Amino acid sequence: MTTYVVVYRSGTATTGAAAAVGAAGGEIVANYGRINVVVARSTSVDFAARMRQVNGVEGAVATTRFATSVDGGGAATNVADVSTPTTGAATSAEPLAGLQWDMAQINAFQAHEVTRGSTDVLVGDIDTGLDYTHPDLAANVDDTASANCVGGVAVPGKVAAADDNGHGTHTAGTIAAAANGIGIVGVAPAVRIAGIKAGDADGFFFPEAVICAFMWAGDHKVDVTNNSYFADPWLFNCKNDPEQRAIWTAERRAIQYAQKNGVLVVAAEGNQADDLSHPTQDETSPDNTTPVTRDITNACAVVPTEVPGVVGVSATGNKRLKSFYSSFGTSSVDVAAPGGDSVLQLTAAAPNGRVLSTWPASLLTVTCLPARRLVDPVSGAAYCYQQGTSMASPHAAGVAALIASRTAQSGSALAAALQRATNPLACPADPTVYDFFPALDGGALQRCQGGIGHNSWFGSGEVDALKAVG
Repeated sequence: MTTYVVVYRSGTATTGAAAAVGAAGGEIVANYGRINVVVARSTSVDFAARMRQVNGVEGAVATTRFATSVDGGGAATNVADVSTPTTGAATSAEPLAGLQWDMAQINAFQAHEVTRGSTDVLVGDIDTGLDYTHPDLAANVDDTASANCVGGVAVPGKVAAADDNGHGTHTAGTIAAAANGIGIVGVAPAVRIAGIKAGDADGFFFPEAVICAFMWAGDHKVDVTNNSYFADPWLFNCKNDPEQRAIWTAERRAIQYAQKNGVLVVAAEGNQADDLSHPTQDETSPDNTTPVTRDITNACAVVPTEVPGVVGVSATGNKRLKSFYSSFGTSSVDVAAPGGDSVLQLTAAAPNGRVLSTWPASLLTVTCLPARRLVDPVSGAAYCYQQGTSMASPHAAGVAALIASRTAQSGSALAAALQRATNPLACPADPTVYDFFPALDGGALQRCQGGIGHNSWFGSGEVDALKAVG
C-alpha cells in the first residue's frame, strides 16, 4: 500500500475525489478540499498515472521516497564533546539555567521579569511530537491542540503525538519549558504548546504529514508554528519537475492555508552551509535514498523556509557569529538565533558549543549521545545537548510567542514585530575562518552579503526577548 498526494487545480472541487480514487484502484486517506489536495493510498502500480487523467487533477505522485530526516545534531557532530558541563551563574530559579547560555544571550531571563507569556498564546511545534509527561513540559502541553499527522490525517491528542525520536521534545523545551523549579526554562515558559507530530521515529517527514500538520494548525487557532526541518527529500524543490512540483504545490498550499488563518510560520534555515539565495547545485537530494548531484537555479526552493511569509532562521553560537554549518541567504534569512557551534564558538559558558533542552527520559540512552546527556538532580528529568538550525528556530518561535502575548499580533504583523526585536549583526570582516566547511551542495565558500541592517547571514539580527516585550 503506497501513499499518494493528488493535487487538483486551484478552484477545482474535490467532492468527487473518493469516486475517482476508487475507480483508479485506491482509497481516500484525507480530503483537504480547502486547498484542493487529496491524500490517498493504493496498491495499484499505475494509480498515479490514472489519477493524472482525472479531470481537474494537475499532479499525482507517490510519497514513498519523498521524505526528509531531521538533523538536530548539525554537522561535525562529535567535535568538542565534553562529559561534564561547566555550570555558569544562573539568572533564573531553574536548576540548570546556568547552562543555558542561549537564553542568556537573547536576554530571555530578563524578559521573564516582564512576562513569561500568556496562556492565550498557542505555539504548534511541528516536529517528531513531544514528551507530554516531561516535568518541564507537562503543564504547558495543550491536549486538544495536539495531534499525530504522520499518516496524513490527524489523530488528535497529546498521547497520539508522543515523541518517539527526541528531536521534537528538544525544540518544544526551548520554546516553552515551564518556570517551575525543575531543569531548564523556555523562551516563553507560560504559553501553551501543542505537539503536532509530522516526523516519525526515524525523524522522517513525509509530505502527507507536513500537509496534515499545517492544515491542523490553521484549524486549531495556533498562533506560531516552529518548523525545524525541510519538507521533502529534495532539499531544493524544482518546480520544472512534475513530481517535485506536485509535492511543492501541495505543501505550499497547506502552509498558505495556515498563514491565512493567522499562523506565523517560523522555520530553520538548514545545516548545509548553503547560500539559498544563490543555489547552483544540489548534492543532498533525495536525502532518504541515494543522492544524485544535479545543477539547480533559483527556480528551486527549500520548503518551508523559502515559502513567502515564512520567517527563516539562521543559527548563531555563543560568540554571536554564524554557526559554521548554518545555511543562509539574503532572500531567505529573516532573523538569527542561538543554535550552537561546536567548532568555532566554544566558550566558558558553552564548553561544548551546544544548546541544552528537554529530552524524553525513555530515549536518553537511545538517541542522545553519552557526552550530551544530563539529568536534573532533583526531578530526574532528562535533557540533551544538540546543535543545528533546528535549535535556532524554536528560540525565534518563542520570542514571537512573547510578542503575541504582549500585543495580540498575528501573521505578517507578528513577523514584522519579530524582525524588529533583534540586535543587528554585521557580516564578518574575515569570513575565511569558515573555509574549512564549504557548502555541502556545490562546495562554494561561505560568504556574507549585505549591511548591518539586513544581511544574508543574520537577516535583521539575532532575536532579543527583552526587546520583544519592552
